[in-house]
Amino acid sequence: MVLVAAVRDYVSKMLSDIAGMKVFVLDAQTLAIVSVATSQSELLQKEVFLVEKAESTSSEPMTHLKAVCFLRPTAENMQNLKEILGQPRFGEYHLFFSNILKTNFVQNLADFDQHEAVQQVQEFYADFIALDPYHFTLNTPSNHLYMVPLLFDPTKIQPLCERIIEGVSSVFLALKKRPVIRYSRNSEIARRIAQDAARLMYEQEAALFDFRRTEVLPLLLIIDRRDDPVTPLLNQWTYQAMVHELIGIQDNKVDLREYSRVPKDQQEVVLSSEQDPFFRSNMFENFGDLGMNVKKMVDTFQSQHKSNQNIQSLEDMARFVENYPEFRKMQGNVSKHVALMTEMSRLVDERKLMSVSQAEQELACHSSQAAAWDELNAQWELPGVTDDEKLRLAMLYALRYERENPQQLQELVDRLNAGRSKYNSNLLYSLLKQAGEEKRTGDLFSNRDLFNRARTMARGLKGVENVYTQHQPLVFHLIESIVKGRLKDADYPFVGNHAQQGKPQDVVIFIIGGTTYAESRVVALQNAANPGTRVLLGGTVVHNSKSFLRDLEEVQRVGRASIY
Repeated sequence: MVLVAAVRDYVSKMLSDIAGMKVFVLDAQTLAIVSVATSQSELLQKEVFLVEKAESTSSEPMTHLKAVCFLRPTAENMQNLKEILGQPRFGEYHLFFSNILKTNFVQNLADFDQHEAVQQVQEFYADFIALDPYHFTLNTPSNHLYMVPLLFDPTKIQPLCERIIEGVSSVFLALKKRPVIRYSRNSEIARRIAQDAARLMYEQEAALFDFRRTEVLPLLLIIDRRDDPVTPLLNQWTYQAMVHELIGIQDNKVDLREYSRVPKDQQEVVLSSEQDPFFRSNMFENFGDLGMNVKKMVDTFQSQHKSNQNIQSLEDMARFVENYPEFRKMQGNVSKHVALMTEMSRLVDERKLMSVSQAEQELACHSSQAAAWDELNAQWELPGVTDDEKLRLAMLYALRYERENPQQLQELVDRLNAGRSKYNSNLLYSLLKQAGEEKRTGDLFSNRDLFNRARTMARGLKGVENVYTQHQPLVFHLIESIVKGRLKDADYPFVGNHAQQGKPQDVVIFIIGGTTYAESRVVALQNAANPGTRVLLGGTVVHNSKSFLRDLEEVQRVGRASIY
């Protein structure tokens, strides 16, 4: 429970060391950081009776409460603290910041505290949202800016770069490690962030990162979403990734309010591997096995429900009352997973996803252009296939065969125009401009060298357990190369003179532009298969196909605006 445990430990320490009734003051980002790692009941156990936002305008004095403030060290929060400490409402203030405090911020805090209400100021390095044990996100706004050339508007792109450096550095401070840093050769923003992160860790804050050295230093590998544009375009068939693709997950919460068949008490549900044992056991299961496991859970619940109905004595009643909270929790879990399965099944049938997804996997994993073209055309003719599916099929075909037949690409654009798609048909060319073969680092389709081609053929000859999960993200091949010590220096150069000797035991792969739940599944399975290496995955956001296409649209809009 590496990342989640780190955040939980920080939250526990800041709340447990302060006795008495407390109010927890959070900003929008630290609220997300805390909410995915702890539950309301856990906060109550720590005597937290109120959670309040830093920008709250309430003026009601509550001097019997102690304020525990957990905030990001931003200019906005400094302004909030100036107002809070100017007229303190609570008896004491304990200030905790999620990252490194600048010297002028510390001086400002001293100036703000005219009433001497502040009892302590500390840095607790939890400046990331730990969605799962090995997966974190930063939830950056304007995520599309990573695709905009750095010289286009530095004032807009600089905050994104700074936020990434702050988030990544806090992960290593929480882990108490200083890494060597490598980056994707073809990505200008990856190079810049890698160099700035190295400057922070090895020069500006060298003393803070001066942890006990290991024989082989940890590795931070910074890559670009454009190196693998295929993974976020694919339909998904394992539980967590599928929920995000079809419905959407935000900070481990699923909003089901627009689905009329869902009961009112299940319209917003939590999918957390920490808080839900069934989800933890099934988050990486494929759709077919998941359906069987949900049925088993329902059967188990029904048998327990029948036994609870058979109350014939005071002992039976006492036993039922004692187990009632657990029974209610199980009832809620059963309803939640049945509701999600029901909606996903409906969407799969409605959008012909079994047929479409098989075609997507063929496009992503096999290399017969003629067969791929025929399959794409066949899918476009199927009734019920949506504009989203048609566009993504066209994009997958374009990424794989962009050099083979330009006339076919133009034909796809014309057909998208003729179909009155809700998307701009030039989005297909925008994708190639952003993430075409010349722009990518690494061997996305495993077809550049003899070793990769042989490995792909061998995998095909052995057969595939599930035709819907044939594709392996680029992250899979990167981890494989790191574990075997084969990651190419030419493709992923080191920053400075910190070249690595030997295979690292700790690896953080950060994807500028966003991760996917398909990639977090790969990381979790690889960690289980390679106990000698621990890989963590992080990114600016967590993508599904809709959010990835939105980013492409935003970049296209920015490009048009710059022309005019």
